[in-house]
Amino acid sequence: MKRIGVLISGRGTNLQALIDAQQQDRLGAEIAVVISNKSKAYGLERARTANISTEIVTKKTHPVREEHDKRVVEILKQYNVDIVVLAGYMRLITEHLIKPFENKIINIHPSLLPAFPGIDAQQQALDYGVKITGCTTHVVTIEMDAGPIILQEYVPIFDTDTRDTLAERILEKEHEILVETVQLLSEGKIHIQGRRTKINGE
Repeated sequence: MKRIGVLISGRGTNLQALIDAQQQDRLGAEIAVVISNKSKAYGLERARTANISTEIVTKKTHPVREEHDKRVVEILKQYNVDIVVLAGYMRLITEHLIKPFENKIINIHPSLLPAFPGIDAQQQALDYGVKITGCTTHVVTIEMDAGPIILQEYVPIFDTDTRDTLAERILEKEHEILVETVQLLSEGKIHIQGRRTKINGE
């Protein structure tokens, strides 16, 4: 069974979706460790409640970005992690983390990439006036939100939507495709060919 390291910064709702799937034998993998760059992130409590090991690596303890990522890699290797999941990890990562886990790091983003990369994608979509947005799981590369796309799910935008109502509806879909993506990766069904990903059984 593949071992997962989950990186978080906040409340950990996507982490909870992974925990729930694991407890229901739907994940096909084991969450080995949860690492946060924020010592008070609520996601740490979610992990502890589920008896999952937690680690904290902050900007205060490791102010140099490269050293921060090297420490994260040390922890991931200590826990024999195979797959790294960025689940609301609000920090740009460097090649020092990407290279040791090349094509094994995935991220969940609240837009239909390549539209609206970066922060607050929900508000970006509202400001632009699009009628449909959604969420994307993708392979993490050195370019922000630019790696090969794995899964996407659309979410309609209503005239009455605020940033918060839209974010909540997107989040529901995030939980679904993140669990599915981890399951596919764990089963070895995702193959990367340049910018494209091929999924066995499609």
